Amino acid sequence: MTNVQPHPSFAISVVMEKITINNRWQSHRWQPAGIVPDDGSRQEAQVMSARPELTQILFPGFALQVHADEAEGYYLNITAPAPCVFVMWRLREDAPDEAYPHSVTLSYNEAARWMDAQEKVDGVDMPSEIRAALTDWVRDNYRPPEKKQRRRPASFTSKEGRYKSGMSQ
Repeated sequence: MTNVQPHPSFAISVVMEKITINNRWQSHRWQPAGIVPDDGSRQEAQVMSARPELTQILFPGFALQVHADEAEGYYLNITAPAPCVFVMWRLREDAPDEAYPHSVTLSYNEAARWMDAQEKVDGVDMPSEIRAALTDWVRDNYRPPEKKQRRRPASFTSKEGRYKSGMSQ
């Protein structure tokens, strides 16, 4: 039996890619391409691939951290058909032709809050080792809220039913 950490954390690097597109208003688009483990050996962004149609840049120094108050968001993510790591990214203000990842999360709810704030957020595949650890953590730490029996308002009861039960207008 493995010993599950109370709050797992994963050091990662984010791979961003710039893809050339055939569009009259825009020559390219940016998107996160994936994540890879970060061993701490890199401190700055590094170009991994540079071709006219595709440029990939590795951005080190991110941590996926699990927090108890986001348990429901982790549950929603791992029970989705395709669990993912959410990457919030931005265009540089000083160089609007360049993008960089800003934050990462495993929480579906946190990613939704970022999107509600009009941030650019994309999901990338969740590596199997992160998925396994998150699944174990959610299993051990999250309990869905109990569903309460909802009482039907009197206004939904037919007129005849209200009179039979002793209710008056």
